[in-house]
Amino acid sequence: MIRKIILEGDPVLRKVSKEVTVFDERLAMLLDDMADTMYKADGAGLSAVQVGVLKRAFVIDTGDGLREFVNPKITKSSGTNKIKEEGCLSIPDRFGYVERPEHVWITYQDRNGESHQDKLSGYAAKAFCHESDHLDGILFIDRATKIKKYN
Repeated sequence: MIRKIILEGDPVLRKVSKEVTVFDERLAMLLDDMADTMYKADGAGLSAVQVGVLKRAFVIDTGDGLREFVNPKITKSSGTNKIKEEGCLSIPDRFGYVERPEHVWITYQDRNGESHQDKLSGYAAKAFCHESDHLDGILFIDRATKIKKYN
């Protein structure tokens, strides 16, 4: 199901999301809906808060297929990402220059509650950091050094 994407100005985007403690069919449906919504909007990532659900979960697809992250954490980061320009489905008319790490070491759970560790690099690391920020009420425009307006 395609959900409505919350846009900048809605105070829900500034709220801190809560840890997921129940791994059930409702969570699975949320993750499925988030993926459908992200693909329909032609995005590379979407957090639960962007569809009005204050849960620590997001999906990304940076060209290597759909990945789901529940209760994600960055445990270590290094380097400087070469991709500077960043946009957001919740702020559709602007892009900004945001410095993110080139590599992130992460822990997270999947939709069944199983724990995982991984290392992401490049575009995937950038997208992971962007979506992680959403879970803490931070938007890319808060970190951007230069913002371009389109439209």
